[in-house]
Order: sequence, then structure tokens, then C-alpha cells
Amino acid sequence: MDAIQLLKDDHEKMKKLLSEAEQTTEQAAKTREELFTTIKEELTVHETIEEEIFYPALKDHPKTKEIALEAYEEHHVVDMVMAEIEGVAFDDETWAAKFKVMKENIEHHIEEEEKEMFKQARDAFEKQELEALGERMTARKEQLLAA
Repeated sequence: MDAIQLLKDDHEKMKKLLSEAEQTTEQAAKTREELFTTIKEELTVHETIEEEIFYPALKDHPKTKEIALEAYEEHHVVDMVMAEIEGVAFDDETWAAKFKVMKENIEHHIEEEEKEMFKQARDAFEKQELEALGERMTARKEQLLAA
């Protein structure tokens, strides 16, 4: 599987999880907690494979350097909001608002990657290069999930 398809598959899974969590209420604190834990784990693995493998490859290419630098910053913003959410009780009235801000940031990031970054990556890299990146990312993902 090439790197872009791997990331798109992760994006679909994340969008589904975010939607499920956003629909929870203060009375569903346990469900919120479970979904948020899953989202955090999935997001951490996804960010790691992007930041360790995919983004450095993009950063080294003149056509994709700028979008890679921006993506690092978008990850940072999401991580800050996620850290704030972790400090809020799942049944607190502000939890949903904070979660919505995080969700919107993640969705914006996904949209930018899928509409701009992936197109630029396909233009910058040969099919074999994207497959090699995908293999490395898959191996790293499996390693992180097993830890």
C-alpha cells in the first residue's frame, strides 16, 4: 500500500471516531472517555508515522517543503487542544466545546492533506517511492500499536 492510501484510510477511521464522539452528551461520560482514548491513541500513531517518515520526505523535496512545514504546525495545535481536553472532566459542560475545536482542526488538516499535500506528493514522488514510504509507515505503525 502506498503512503497516501495508508494515510487516507487512517483519515476515514478518524473522521468516523470524531463524529461518534461529537454526538455524545454529558451523560455519556464513559462513552466519551472510551472514544477520546481511542482517538488519542490513533492520532498519536498517525502523527508519529507522518512526522517520522512522511513529512521528512516531503520536507526534503522543494515542491512539498512548505506544506510539510505547515502540517507539523497543525499537528502541534491539535496536540495542544487535546492536552487541554485531557484536563477537563468528560461530563463537564466545556468538554464538548473543546472537543469540537479539536475536531474542526483535525478535519481542516485532513482536508488540506487530501486536497493539496497528497496531490503535491504524487507529483513529487514516483509510485515506487510512495510504496516504499508506505511500507516503512506500515511497519512503524504496527510497531507503535504493539507497544
